[in-house]
Amino acid sequence: MKLLVTGGAGFIGSAVVRLAVQRGHAVVNLDALTYAANLANVARVADNPLYSFERADIRDRAELTRILAQHRPDAVMHLAAESHVDRSIDGPAAFIETNVTGTFNLLEAARAFWVEAGQPGTFRFHHISTDEVYGSLGPTGAFSEETPYDPRSPYSASKAGSDHLVRAWGETYGLPVLVTNCSNNYGPYHFPEKLIPVAILKALAGQPIPVYGDGQNVRDWLFVEDHADALLCVMEKGIAGRTYNIGGENEATNIDLVRQICALLDEMRPDGAPHDRLITFVADRPGHDRRYAIDPARLRDELGWRPSVTLQEGLRRTVSWYLDNEDWWRPLLKREGVGQRLGVA
Repeated sequence: MKLLVTGGAGFIGSAVVRLAVQRGHAVVNLDALTYAANLANVARVADNPLYSFERADIRDRAELTRILAQHRPDAVMHLAAESHVDRSIDGPAAFIETNVTGTFNLLEAARAFWVEAGQPGTFRFHHISTDEVYGSLGPTGAFSEETPYDPRSPYSASKAGSDHLVRAWGETYGLPVLVTNCSNNYGPYHFPEKLIPVAILKALAGQPIPVYGDGQNVRDWLFVEDHADALLCVMEKGIAGRTYNIGGENEATNIDLVRQICALLDEMRPDGAPHDRLITFVADRPGHDRRYAIDPARLRDELGWRPSVTLQEGLRRTVSWYLDNEDWWRPLLKREGVGQRLGVA
């Protein structure tokens, strides 16, 4: 297949690009190269003849039309998005412009391309979203594809809006769409403003490791390379019009997660041990959802996919990667907002 991947220089998008090229798919990486993007994420495949790059913004309809007409993909995998909840609290406008208006532009450009191509039934518009659209869970239960939407942050509201647009374009215009909602991703190339890379890099620097509130917020953690594999599985096997929830089947509280990271660093970098002495509880994020969990039954039963990486294995691989790749993360610490507390409203 020939895939147009939006946001392919970002964390999850680059994992999709690397895996798709490895499996023999031609990939067009469309990315605006905003603050969280990094072409080093795809350096491994940059010289592969199956790979090409287009610097473009999904808010630019004319560029989207040109790129689709020039490259004529078999499918669009839409991952381009503003994604950091804390930044959405401080500056929600960028999230509405990119995640809602940008998705609308991409849908319209893709629909026009699909109609011009004769409405092939094999075409797919795969929209990659988040479990945060479902809101917050209590101590028990899990999100299914039938869970009502209840977004609590500007970020999750913008992703909920984009999900609704994609489904509406499928129902109204017949565009063959797929939607996936995933749990929290982690792994190599994770931009250093999210919990796991922040914990690793703060610990390495001997600085306080911030943990929001009481640290008891629960997330289901999905190794990013597992997620990329699941996304390609849905792209290849998923039924048009269906939604699939992708989870890691690895729930953990934030404080337990950070303590696991500290224990791994005690083992791998003992000169800084004990690293858990650096854990510092800070004021909670406004509207911080208490618990997320994914019911992965549909993906498992219909498409036969399950995650392969346990949280313990994935954290070990992630910590090891950051220890071995300082030349990747060190320059990113100088980018705007990195290392600062954001989203305090």
